[in-house]
Amino acid sequence: MASKYQMSPENIENFVHENLREDLRVCEKQLNEINAEILEYVQLKNMIETILQNKSTAEGFKTRVNIGGNMFMNARADKVQNLLVDVGLKTYVEFTIDEALRYVDLRIRVLTKKADVVRDKSIETKANIKLALLVIGDTNRLHASQSDR
Repeated sequence: MASKYQMSPENIENFVHENLREDLRVCEKQLNEINAEILEYVQLKNMIETILQNKSTAEGFKTRVNIGGNMFMNARADKVQNLLVDVGLKTYVEFTIDEALRYVDLRIRVLTKKADVVRDKSIETKANIKLALLVIGDTNRLHASQSDR
């Protein structure tokens, strides 16, 4: 029974370029976005830990705030019992410092697992690309050896 789809080197190569490489590009884009989000939460965690270390000082907390377009201004918080944390979709929730630290740790763990899943998919796609290229190479060698006979 003849198949509608032939496994010719050209068809395999088209499949690699049209599907697998696009899948790989999407995976890498997702991974970059997830890693950027993890980095933001790690920075927030470091800031919270700094606040916890300096909690006993009466002078408050000094920082620089991004006001847009990577332009920063100096800011000072006199009371830091509660923090507003962006939980997604530009929605902010007020947390105590301890709650914020627990939330940030949880988000880092969740995002790390999500990044691991995307990374595994990327590795699988790369393996499929290599396998397809090996099939093309073997097919070309087979055709070359048959034509020599």
